[in-house]
Amino acid sequence: MKRKLGYNLIDCDEIFVPIHKEVHWCLAIINIRDKKFQYLDSLGSMDMKALKIIARYLGDEVKDKNGKQIDVLSWKHEGVQNLPLQENGWDCGMFMLKYIDFHSRDMGLTFGQKHMPYFRQRTAKEILNLRAG
Repeated sequence: MKRKLGYNLIDCDEIFVPIHKEVHWCLAIINIRDKKFQYLDSLGSMDMKALKIIARYLGDEVKDKNGKQIDVLSWKHEGVQNLPLQENGWDCGMFMLKYIDFHSRDMGLTFGQKHMPYFRQRTAKEILNLRAG
């Protein structure tokens, strides 16, 4: 990863991992700073299997690329509580993007279903303008 990113994964505070499960988008966060793996799902579910796979990946990647052992087995696995939840069957991707957007800016997750039409339009405009605002 260092060759592609210019830095090692272990040097990051947090890594956002979008997860696509057949027809549904969720988010995992590798929180290196706090030594925990977090799961955010706009339908309110939890997937411990996904977090275990991500933990194994991180341990293997750090060992392979940095020659270091990190004890990811001791890291906490948690489902993030009090998330804004979707109220329909199609906004999971937008919720996942907004979880990343708000979390990466250290903002509380203070949005909801009623904000999705605006977020969809704004995201489409940013993509069409080839810039993220």
